[in-house]
Parts: sequence; structure tokens; C-alpha cells
Amino acid sequence: MSDFDAIDSLLAAVGPEAELPSPQIRQELRERARLSKAQVARALGVSPSTVAAWESGRDPAGEIRTKYAYLLDGLAAKFATGTASATPSVDEPAVAPAPATTDTPPALPSSPMPEEPEEDGDDDEVEALAAPEPCVLCGHPAGQRVAGFVQHLDPADCRPATAVPAPPAVKPVQATKPTAARTSPTTTRPPERSHGPARRAFQEPSGPGDLIGQAVKAALAEHHGDVEAATAVLLKRAIPDAMRLLDETRKGARYDVIAHPWIPDILKKQTSRGADQIWEARPKWTRHELPPGKHEVTALDINGAYLSALKTHLPLGQLEHSTGLPHDRRRAGVHLITPPAWEHEDVLPNPIGNRDEPGPLWVTEPTLRLLLRLSGPKYGLCAPPEIHESYTSGATENLLEKFRIALKDARDAAIAEGDEVTLEYVKAMYSKFVSTMGESNYNRELYRPDWMHIIRSQAFSNLWLKALKAHDEGLTVVRAMGTDELHVIGDWHRVFPEGRGVTEVKVKDTYTAGTDIDDSTGEEQE
Repeated sequence: MSDFDAIDSLLAAVGPEAELPSPQIRQELRERARLSKAQVARALGVSPSTVAAWESGRDPAGEIRTKYAYLLDGLAAKFATGTASATPSVDEPAVAPAPATTDTPPALPSSPMPEEPEEDGDDDEVEALAAPEPCVLCGHPAGQRVAGFVQHLDPADCRPATAVPAPPAVKPVQATKPTAARTSPTTTRPPERSHGPARRAFQEPSGPGDLIGQAVKAALAEHHGDVEAATAVLLKRAIPDAMRLLDETRKGARYDVIAHPWIPDILKKQTSRGADQIWEARPKWTRHELPPGKHEVTALDINGAYLSALKTHLPLGQLEHSTGLPHDRRRAGVHLITPPAWEHEDVLPNPIGNRDEPGPLWVTEPTLRLLLRLSGPKYGLCAPPEIHESYTSGATENLLEKFRIALKDARDAAIAEGDEVTLEYVKAMYSKFVSTMGESNYNRELYRPDWMHIIRSQAFSNLWLKALKAHDEGLTVVRAMGTDELHVIGDWHRVFPEGRGVTEVKVKDTYTAGTDIDDSTGEEQE
């Protein structure tokens, strides 16, 4: 064989690079097939965030590109031939554009339309901007902000148009894999549709909670009922399984979430082993003096503190900087404030925790909202904090609500059935989910240190509010520590229900504290 023959043979072995449709069409095909990013990711051996990146404009390479093109080709061919009766005509858009109103906040770019919109409890108002800013949908200048996002009120002003072309207009991609392989049992097949227009992705009837039960059953079966071995395996899988559950519960949600946004320097670690500049207001407080006499103190354990804290106002997109503006309840993030003086240290902990240095500090959304609440007319316990600057984005309190409910329901069922394997598995899922949102080698799919700080601070804020409730109900608050430890004197049963549920508390310890007074001498005795 000549040198040129060897080169020709080498060139012949290199196939053409698989063609891919536009990112918009990639997402349309997946959503029409009612496939989640996690399902596609598992089939291709990548992470859901990688699939999201492909649908945002990034292209895969090598063998993964060929497999991805084959999947898209199969979906496009199936819709073009097998479900023609259920598909709108080429001249008719698959999804009609909905006019923007002041009652419905706009969806972020590429966000699926929901079956049932999430409610975040805040009224959505139109805010006129002093100077035009880029629209979140088309990028052209717009003069209004709706629900915290700059957008044109009239869809006709958005360029390009918001209507999505119907998938049948897509020319099937030429994949390099043989067509006969499409009948293989391992091929991902979209469900058949008998009638009606193409719909966006929505929650599967089985529900996300089934993922937890299925994982536990599989682990027990794999280890022949060995509880310790199954639990150990499930704890190691807690983070990827939590991310899969999150993806399932986000189906049909109103907003797409930026998993790896630009992060300001205040949220970055100052050194390799150091911390960033965010103050989480962790309580570490013990009452200086007790009432005279000896007292029985009950140490209460708050159940599922981080699980309950998943219900908090989280920023959806990239954080934007602002200075000198009043607090906007439709947005969330981190804030540089000068905290107010706290004059109730003798009976209640300081809402910002134990802080030695005076002056401004960066706090999270829950801490700021707690201070604003306590400074309001209902409580009047302190002056309002002074806000100097903020990094915020449009937010919702229900971003992780379906995720939280799925974990809570699994936890409740495990407690009722005495299933310690599931209980430990669920606890690891939500606790590790929170702890690995920041810079971590264990969770590469989500990098939101702002979320991590906010959720932790919400847990601390929840504990502080329980201390306030105990105080208002006549109990003596002795200690508040971390997320779940509250020590009180008095009949706490009339204030807090006892149990293992997330709305209940359980007794961690009881002990005696205080002094006795000798009636004859009037002196205190230990």
C-alpha cells in the first residue's frame, strides 16, 4: 500500500460530522416528546445541565454529537410521519403567542408554558423604567418591567416574534447510525398522541415521589435486603438523585433557572479554604440571666429545618447590581446593609446572629425580610435596616416547592411505616442538595452559592421566629442554636405540637438550670 493509499483509507474512516437542528428546535422536539432533560441526559450519558446548554446554543462533539443527532432525527421523523393528525399545519404556529398582561408575569426565555402556573403570593405589577433596558425575551430596548423582568407589554414589539414554529417544518437530520437500529428496545421512544395539538412538557402521572421509592426498592433488592448496605449506597447517590428529582419536579414550571450564572465577587471564596462575604445570621445565643429559682429546661429539636427552608424567595436569573433602592419584594438576592441596633438581647437573640464587628455587612434575602418584618408596625422591635446596595434578580417563593413536597411526602410515609432506609436517604438528599450548591466537586449541575446562603439563612430565620413565638406565648427562651435547637422553660406543649413531622418538634433533652433562694438567709444557693 502506498502512502497515498494509507491516507485515503484514513480519510474514508472519518465520517461526516452529524448535522444538528437549531437550539430552539432541539428543545421543541424534546418537549413535544414529553421528555425531561434528565431522561435525555441519562440516555446520552451526560448531565441535565449539559442538555440545557445544547438547547441554549452550545454544540456537542464527537460520538456524543452523533448520538444526540440520532435522537433528534428520530424524534423529528416520528412527528413528521407518525403523528401528522395530531400536528398543526405548517402555516399555523404550534403555540399561539399569549398577550402579556399585568396579571401574569412573563416567562423567562425558553421557559416551558405550564399546565398549572406556580403562585408566588406577590402581586405582579408593571413598572415604568426611567431609561429603556434590554427585553429578556428579544434583547431589544423595552420601557417596562413586569414581575422583576424587563419585557415588552405588546408581543408584537418583541423581535423576533415569540411564536414557535411547528416541529413538522423541521427537516429530519441525517444521522450516521443505521435506520434499523431505531427499532432497538434501548431507543428512547416518545409516547403516541391520538389527538389534539402538540403540548408542552408536563408532570408525568406517576409523580416524582415514585423516584424515591423506586431507588430504595432497587437498592434493597441489589443488596438482598441488607439495610446497612442499601443505605450506604443510597447516601452516596443522594446528590445526583436529588438533581434528577429536581428536574422531574420542574416539569411544566413557569420559569427556566440559570444553573451556572455569573456570580459577583462577594459570593466567591476569598481564599481556597476561606469563605465568601455573605453573613448567614446563624443564631448562637444563650440567655444571660434566668428568673430566680431552679427551672426545668426542655431542649426542643426542630424537625426537617433545611427541608422547610426550601420554601424561600430564590432569585431565578443572574444577579443584577443596584444601589440606593428600596427593597422590592418581587426580587431576591443578597444585600449590603447596616443592621439596626437590637435592644432585646436579654430575652431574644439578635436576628443577625452573634456579630462582633459593627458596620455594614452582606446579608441574604431571608435575613433582610426578617429585619424589615420586625421593624414594621406589627412588632416594632427595631428600626428598619439601611440598604446600601444589592445583587438581586426576579424571584419566586415556590421555585423548589414541588421538590420540597416530594421529599416531605416521602419523609412522612417513611416515618409512618418505620422505614429508616428511606428516611436517611431523603435526609441526605435535601441536606446535601443545600450544602453542595456552592463550589463543590460533588454537584457540578448546579452552582448557586446565592441559593445555598439564602436557604441556610431561611432555616436560621425560621428558628428565630419559633423563638419569638415561644416568647410571645409566655415561655422563657433560654437558648437558640443553629437551625434546629431551641431551649425553653414552661409548658411548650401548648405552643408547639410534638412529633416527627416537619411542622412538629421533638424533645432532644431536659435539664435543670437556675438557682434556689434560701428563705432564711435570702442568699442564692446552687
